[in-house]
Amino acid sequence: MPEMPTTTATTAYLIAGVDEVGRGPLAGPVVAAAVILDPNKRIDGLLDSKLLDEATRERLDVLIRRHALAFCISEASVPEIDSLNILHASMLAMKRAVEGLDMQPDLSLIDGNRCPDLGMPSVAVVKGDQRVQAISAASIIAKVARDRMMVELDERYPQYGLAKHKGYPTAFHRQAIIDHGVTDFHRRSFRPVREALLAASQCQSTQEKLT
Repeated sequence: MPEMPTTTATTAYLIAGVDEVGRGPLAGPVVAAAVILDPNKRIDGLLDSKLLDEATRERLDVLIRRHALAFCISEASVPEIDSLNILHASMLAMKRAVEGLDMQPDLSLIDGNRCPDLGMPSVAVVKGDQRVQAISAASIIAKVARDRMMVELDERYPQYGLAKHKGYPTAFHRQAIIDHGVTDFHRRSFRPVREALLAASQCQSTQEKLT
């Protein structure tokens, strides 16, 4: 962790916690959040969003949004993921989240082992979503926001089961892609989706030869 500078009663040192969710799914954007917590408004129970159940995440999401000094949720789209690759798309989503804050932090703490190019002081913190409360807060609101996107998509495309697996490559989801095809919200650069597209293309080619 970086050494924090001395502050005075009139000078606040603003630290943003930054995290992303959704690197692994076959569908949907990667979503990032940046959060500047208010040191005078403690929020109990902040932890890596993956270690919390849905009800707890939803409860904490409300508190974070209510009590944080600033927060921003951003994303990198499926076309950006396919064009840039998932790592660079994740960096882009985090950069957008920090740049979207209503106030500029003095320091951004980034979950993981590398930082996006922010043009300001930043430090990567391995397992930061378990060690730094601001990063935990970012992890939670990003996770809640992305899950809600998947639930909304599920209402339009119930055959893919997105409300349950949130786009991750479960056996059900992989089979649904084979059975129902690849949509605009599927990441075509990811192997299971590529393989489904290839299989569909080969099937179509075979059918054309038989007619």
